[in-house]
Amino acid sequence: NTTGGTISVVVGGTPVPLANNQSLDGFTANGANTLFTVPTTGTYMVTYRVNTTAGVLLTSRVMRNGTELPGSAFSPAVSVSDYSATVITPLTAGDTLQLQLAGLLGAVALQGGAGASMTVVRLA
Repeated sequence: NTTGGTISVVVGGTPVPLANNQSLDGFTANGANTLFTVPTTGTYMVTYRVNTTAGVLLTSRVMRNGTELPGSAFSPAVSVSDYSATVITPLTAGDTLQLQLAGLLGAVALQGGAGASMTVVRLA
């Protein structure tokens, strides 16, 4: 997401739209650009970054098929404005991935230019 914007976060999790500057290379996205389908079975590196305009205390994570991808959650003990994680994991063709913010009930403003990104690279 390169335009910034405000996301209304709910405690259970809210998808982060990644609507700008996509290079999908076989992945497909839903109409809201919040859910991405894996095209090929393999081992992948999944990395993301979320930058907010002010420090907030919440959790960022990647969901695989509606379940938190192990190792992808970042839950700081203090308010921060930069959330990120990288995990290497096997994925199956047809799996869905979604970047989420959770653990807060309120609005979060993303930075313009580099508000949120997710990169998924097939390694093997």
